[in-house]
Amino acid sequence: MHIPDLTLNDGLSFPVLTFGTYKMNGKPGVDGMKSAIEAGYHALDSAFNYENEGAVGKAVRESGHKREHLRIASKLPGRHHKFDEAILTIEESLYRAQLDYYDLYYIHWPNPKQGLYVEAWKALIEAKKRGYIKSIAVCNFLPEHIDRLKEETGVLPSINQIELHPYFPQEDMRAYNKKHGILTQSWSPLGRANDLLTNPVLEKIAEHHKKSVAQVILRWHHQLGCVPIPKAASHKRQMENKSIFDFALTEDDMKNIASLARPDGRLKGQDPAVYEEF
Repeated sequence: MHIPDLTLNDGLSFPVLTFGTYKMNGKPGVDGMKSAIEAGYHALDSAFNYENEGAVGKAVRESGHKREHLRIASKLPGRHHKFDEAILTIEESLYRAQLDYYDLYYIHWPNPKQGLYVEAWKALIEAKKRGYIKSIAVCNFLPEHIDRLKEETGVLPSINQIELHPYFPQEDMRAYNKKHGILTQSWSPLGRANDLLTNPVLEKIAEHHKKSVAQVILRWHHQLGCVPIPKAASHKRQMENKSIFDFALTEDDMKNIASLARPDGRLKGQDPAVYEEF
């Protein structure tokens, strides 16, 4: 089943489902990514801090797919937000992966106490001008962070990748992104193997549709207009996770899933207003 594409605010086509590569390293990581590409995923999400950009590049080269048909992403770590360091880090990302360009490059966290995320954003803008990156994006940015990017550079991100799952649906953040033409991408879409996959509300919906709970959750993301980033090592699970386009959740299903939201459903309390990652 083909994964459809959408168009980002800068014109780049992008699939509605991305394959996550966190903790996929070395040869097993390469094999898992190649399996995902073979299964029909054409977007791979990585980061400088995942230490697997080399594995991503190798999977791309060995996949047998044309480079222009794939969407490969990486992210700038918090310790390299200074302009010159950011440029060097992006170049290093390309060298590690042995790629000529990244389709997407994100600022991984705003790290607001450091106050350098605008400088990092200016570096991404410059890297795009140099042809290192096709589209520039952010992760874990709050409205005040994005407002400042717009105010100081005039450039909005194409994507804001945020923690998003049924326990933490981020309604206000999604509304903000949508209002500004920014795509919402969901990390930990299945809740990092917590009890979501055995939640009775989700199990009942899954049983009704003759689908797995994971498929129901990923379909929920899709119907919210978000792009989830599921990760799976096995080809069978990779195929299952992408088989979400032959059914639809009802209005009642969506309401029942909305009822699972918790006041602060963050899995590890990583609030971008205060949390910092380097």
